[in-house]
Amino acid sequence: MAESTKARFRVIVLASQKGGAGKTTLAAHLAVAAEAAGAGPAVLIDTDPQGSMSAWWNVRTADSPALAPVSITELPKKLADLAQAGFALAVVDTPPAITDAITAVVRAADFVLIPTRPSPHDLRAVGSTVALVEEAGKPFAFVVTQAKPNARLTVQAVTALSAHGVVAPSIVHDRVDFAASMIDGRTVIETDGKGRSAIEMAELWNFVLARMDESTKVRKNEKKVQHG
Repeated sequence: MAESTKARFRVIVLASQKGGAGKTTLAAHLAVAAEAAGAGPAVLIDTDPQGSMSAWWNVRTADSPALAPVSITELPKKLADLAQAGFALAVVDTPPAITDAITAVVRAADFVLIPTRPSPHDLRAVGSTVALVEEAGKPFAFVVTQAKPNARLTVQAVTALSAHGVVAPSIVHDRVDFAASMIDGRTVIETDGKGRSAIEMAELWNFVLARMDESTKVRKNEKKVQHG
């Protein structure tokens, strides 16, 4: 892939060993939020055998973001093809497990977002996901999902996760509009663009974009030092 193409095409991977953390919901919302912010066109990639992302997309009436069917073994070539086709962003949903297949997906990422619910079980499960991402040498951040408003456990979760890495300041709260929007192939950005949930998603996208830009600058500076 040409450097100029690679510079404008980015891959975000949603990864978490714990099921039910909201990877599919976040992936769909981030892609829509990115396009709403002018950072598209975006394409969704579903590597979860359960196919929740594909099921959501199949009942969606909007033409974008696109959905690219792909097997994990074909992922590197597919990403190169998508970049050449003019896409600016790929958002990849993954199954809740730590396997060689997910390792391959993470290695293709420019940025990994790890959704984590504020529960002891979820917090205990982040270690293996972090180890996988760090072994692949990829920048990552946590996002707290399904949080209850004003709950002490949410604050404790942010504190605990901060010991392992950066935590998105935009906390995704547990609201029925997230589930309701996913039923008919939409997102909260489209059902209520001025609501609190939509604002959280827009803020989360801005955070992810800023982190990706920052990691890109770091890599460029490292290359300059190596070739200096």
